[in-house]
Amino acid sequence: MIGVYDSDGDCVEWVFPAAPDAVRSARSLVRGKLHGWGLDRVGDITALLVSELVTNALRHATGPIGVRLVRRPAGPGGSLLVEVSDPLPDPPRKRVARPGDEGGRGLQLVASSARRWGTRPGGTGKTVWFELALPE
Repeated sequence: MIGVYDSDGDCVEWVFPAAPDAVRSARSLVRGKLHGWGLDRVGDITALLVSELVTNALRHATGPIGVRLVRRPAGPGGSLLVEVSDPLPDPPRKRVARPGDEGGRGLQLVASSARRWGTRPGGTGKTVWFELALPE
């Protein structure tokens, strides 16, 4: 890991080098933070989706990969915002994977599991984000 930024109690950000162990490290840190926030119920799906997006970043971009979690108040309308950033400016393309394909399902998984998701350009590169509803 290159760095960790904890701006306040409801937001944390990590930066990873573009190396294969970034996926495992991101997944572990996300699970740990969600456990600390008492959000174990969304831990598995969040870790899975982060793994998919970090893997995409490793596959298609070079340079640091950022992962950011923002916890919004629990209860009605409460959510968890997750962002994965990389230096490649090209937005990801959602594909339809054939049964024998080894890849192409990550964004489908994000789209079907998240309340909302999208991409936005950054100063350098892009951010892919998704939002999960928090349990009441």
